[in-house]
Order: sequence, then structure tokens, then C-alpha cells
Amino acid sequence: MSEVQNTAYSAENIQVLEGLAAVRKRPGMYIGTTDVAGLHHLIKEIVDNSIDEAMGGHCDMIEITVNKDGSLSVMDNGRGIPVERHSKTGKSALETVLTVLHAGGKFGEGGGYKVSGGLHGVGVSVVNALSMWLKAEVYREGKIYFQEYEVGVPKEDIKVIGDTNFRGTKITFKPDPNIFEAVNFDAETILNRLRQQAYLTKGVNIKFYDERDGRAHHFYFEGGIQSYVQHLNENKDLIGSKIFYLDKTVDEGMIEIALQYTGSFNDQVITFANTINTIEGGMHLTGFRSALTRTINSYARKAGLLKEKEDNLTAEDVREGLTAIISVKLADPQFEGQTKSKLGNSEMRTAVENAFGEAFIEFLEENPNDAKGIFNKCALAARARIAARAARDTVMRKGALDSLGLADKLADCSTKVPEESELFIVEGESAGGSAKQGRERGFQAILPLRGKILNVEQARIDRILANKEIKDLIVALGIGVGETQDISKLRYHKVIIMTDADVDGSHIRTLLLTIFYRYLKPVIDQGYLYIAQPPLYKLEQNKKIRYVYTEDTKETILSSFNDPEKVKIQRYKGLGEMNPEQLWETTMDPEVRSMYRITVEDAEMADKVFETLMGGEVAPRKKFIQAHAKNVRNLDI
Repeated sequence: MSEVQNTAYSAENIQVLEGLAAVRKRPGMYIGTTDVAGLHHLIKEIVDNSIDEAMGGHCDMIEITVNKDGSLSVMDNGRGIPVERHSKTGKSALETVLTVLHAGGKFGEGGGYKVSGGLHGVGVSVVNALSMWLKAEVYREGKIYFQEYEVGVPKEDIKVIGDTNFRGTKITFKPDPNIFEAVNFDAETILNRLRQQAYLTKGVNIKFYDERDGRAHHFYFEGGIQSYVQHLNENKDLIGSKIFYLDKTVDEGMIEIALQYTGSFNDQVITFANTINTIEGGMHLTGFRSALTRTINSYARKAGLLKEKEDNLTAEDVREGLTAIISVKLADPQFEGQTKSKLGNSEMRTAVENAFGEAFIEFLEENPNDAKGIFNKCALAARARIAARAARDTVMRKGALDSLGLADKLADCSTKVPEESELFIVEGESAGGSAKQGRERGFQAILPLRGKILNVEQARIDRILANKEIKDLIVALGIGVGETQDISKLRYHKVIIMTDADVDGSHIRTLLLTIFYRYLKPVIDQGYLYIAQPPLYKLEQNKKIRYVYTEDTKETILSSFNDPEKVKIQRYKGLGEMNPEQLWETTMDPEVRSMYRITVEDAEMADKVFETLMGGEVAPRKKFIQAHAKNVRNLDI
């Protein structure tokens, strides 16, 4: 921690908007969920306060420790939460922050922060309310202040427990198992979040310790989001030798952008406002995209790369293969919705568009070889777009079901109400036949796949739309693809991938997941995509039948049978081995079936996994397999 310094940050900077109420009764209102995601959201609330100190230039070290007793500590060398008595609450500023909802140094012109991610000010008080206990230590003005809480209630008044030459804050809390479904912190989840924050707050040391197994990590990126782009592109075929980088302070705030093109057919643009991941984009993204398209076309015309009679490149063309990080910091961010997923500040659109446009045209002019590589990539995408347009029109034209012969392939359900409808995507004629006979026709549709499914990670959209299996799937779903995609037109609100429980089935499932992630992602985002769980075994003894879905369960059930050696064990390697009645009662009956809902909690990590497993580079895939081979179970070769 750094030495004590004079500061104007005092109790009066802590403004109270309303009292803390009903957090424990309705925790989902404040942290979204009480599952593992909600548990880890507690860490984010505390760490974000330290990040705010770093963004204000008051902190350059943050330490996160998972303690042996299951608690977690976050310590920084910021200014330390004020401890003097607050004029409005009559409590210390520390107790006010920890017990009053919407109390913090982040509101109004008199607040303690010019730029803050914790806009709503509910963070630390909610963590306190949802913890069995919380301990706060403040190193400030030469003293160590301490206060302890149980389920959000202070056990005693704040007290001085020692002297110090340092400053900062340390919060230690233990989540309440009466609130959360699980209270075990996952190191990888924490590390992914910390790594991202270190990229976004360059020059800050973020250290992680896990006392449960002794692991330790240290993140420090002097290059900031340049290092982030480099990380995202480490297994990709790069276009050009340099990463474009902009770091500029304007009247509206601070703008930081890094980008680089790759040989990928997909784009990966991640946006942030005050280090908050704006997953729905917003005005900063709109300004960036507008300037990107205009600038590349302007340069191409000036350099003679685009001829006079040739059409301009479109926004879709210039996005192919793009990896970009857009990070803006502003004093009064306006987020749309409580989730802070979309930036609404219109002034940031113009600021980003102007600043990025000026800097990027300069970059292209100073790096003509990189510029030519970028243009050639975009021009190739334009030719593919033109070829894909005809294919897309064919897929989505009126009467496509009949014209493509899908009516004979798709065994549709009777109901036309999407909320009641299910679509099972199955592999092969045999499984398709069993599924069609065993289904409930009223609400269950069956789409069998025939032939090889294309790996879309290594194909452009024109080739993808020429693949009959993919084309049939897109038509069956009804939402379209590309710029005209409309999730509201989805014909089934349960889309279920049902493949064999063997290596080939896993491969086909992965290919299908790649298709959904890259081109039909709204189906995942809305929670409509599932994976069926067919049984691995059928156990039978004296006409008593049990279906088993995991190896561990098989052993448990076998031990419960009398005379286990007399048990008849059947291993299902394919759905076609089950008759229609068995398939219904084990895998398709909503009353008893088990399914996994597909979610993408961390889009960046998911993108990296798909690129590694399904991309063209062999070395990263080999390394991934070697690293995870020991965790594979139920492998049939």
C-alpha cells in the first residue's frame, strides 16, 4: 500500500439516496441471481470500487484472496473509505457505505469520483447484506480502523486497532449459504474477470491468491487494451504487423481503442464504459462502426484501391476478421436498463466517431502495407457478401419450406404457438425415425440431419448458406440470418440438440453449437437452446428397468440391486438403438427428461474456445486437448 497523503475525499462526499431494505428477501433484484453467477457478482461489486479508485489515479494495487475458510478478501491501496461521522446518517461514513443502499462517493458534482463504474452505489452494502459476516479495515490518516458485521448488522462501532504508514481499504466477507445455492468461489471465473479489468486499467497491479490450493497470479498490462487485442488474437492468422491504438482525452471523457484484423471470418468487438462490459453496445460502438466504414472507404478511394465505378465497402464487409476493444470513460454514463448493458450517451457517439476517424486514417496512411492487407480482407468479404445474398434470398424467400423440400424432412408439430413448441435436432435416419414415432406430435417437431455438417468456423457465409443441412435448419427456425435476423420470428422456444452419447455424437453436437454461436446466437442469448441427455445405460433385473445417465450413477444403482452379477447391462451408443417408447420415456418426455440449457456467461472465453477447437490452427487445438485430456470421462473410441 502507498503512503498516507492529504485528500479532500471526506464523509461529506458520501451522499445518501435511500435506506437499505429487502436485499436479503429479494437478492435477485440487486445481484440478478443467487446461483454461482450471483455469488461471483459479489466479488465484482467490491473489486469495482477498487477499480474506481485506480481510474481516479488514487490506487495502483489490488489484491484478491480466497481464504481457506471460504471467505474472500479484497484490498487496495486507494484513499481508504472515509471514517468520520456522516452529517445525515449520524453514523460513520464507513458504516453508512456498508449499511445504506445507494450511499457512496459516486453521486452528484460533490462526489468523490470523476469517473466511476459503480454508478448505482449499491455494491458494498448489498455484499454486506448477503454475507454471513463482513470485516472492514481502513488504513487512513495514520490509523487502522476496523468494524465487523453479521448479515449486514454492525456488531460494534468502528474502532481504531493500530497505527500504519499506509493507506487503503480491505474488505473480507463470507457469503451466506442461506442465500446462495453454492458458496464455493471458482478461481477461473475470478481470474477471467480480473484479467479483463487489468487490461482495461493499464498500469494497475492486480494480484490473486487462492489459499485453498496455493495458486497465485499477477496481472499487469502496461499496454492496456493493446495487450487485450494481442491476447484475443494469439491463435489467429494476423493481417498486418501492427495493432492500431488510440488513447485520447476529449471534452466528453477518455477514449481508448485498439484493433487488429485477422484471417477469421467472424468479428470480435468488445465494448466498455467505465470498465463495465456494455454487451449490447451503445453510442460508443455506433460511432466506432460509422467511422470505421467511412475511413476504410475514404482511404481506399484515395489510394486507388477502390476504382471509380466500384461500390463502397459496407459495414458488414469491414467487420469481417476484426478484433477490437473500445473503452470509454465518462463522468455521467447513462446506461439503458439496470444491467448497464448499453451506453446511451449520444455525445459519446460523436466523440468516438471523430477521434477514431482522425486517428485511423492517419494509421492507414502511415502503414500502407497494413492498410492494403486490411482492404484486401474487406474486399474479399464484399465478394462473399454478394455471393451470399443470392443464397440468403433463396433460404428466406416466401414458400421456402416447400421449395427446399423441407416439408418432407421436417416433422412439424401441430401447434403454431412458439412458447409451446419444441424442435429436436437429431442425427441420422434411424434416430430421426425413432424420434418421429416417439414424440408428442402436438408440440414436438423433429428435424433429422443427413450427411456431414459444415464446420462454420472455417467457412464464409456464402459457403455456409450453400450447405443444405444448415439451410434447412435456418428455414425451420424461421429467424433468418445476417443483418435481417429477427429472433421474434423463432418458431420454437425450445430448440433441443439430441445426438448420440458417443464421440461422433459429441462432434456433431459441437458443430451445431458452433453454428448457433456464430450465426444464430440470439437463440442462445434468449435461453432457447438446449442439449438433450439420453441415457448411457439400461439396467435390467427381474423385469425391473433403470435408465442411467452417468457412470457414477450406474455404479450407485448397481450396488443397490440384489446380486449385481445378474443385472443385464445395455450400453446405448446411439439413439437409434432405442425404440420410440424408450426414447420418449428417457429423453423426450417433459415430465422426466433431463436437459442442459446452453448459456454464454463469458462471450470472450466462448469465442476463444470455438476458435481453438474449430479453427484452422492445429497447434492450439493440440495444446488444449493435451491440457484437458485427463478430465475426459465416458470416452468411446
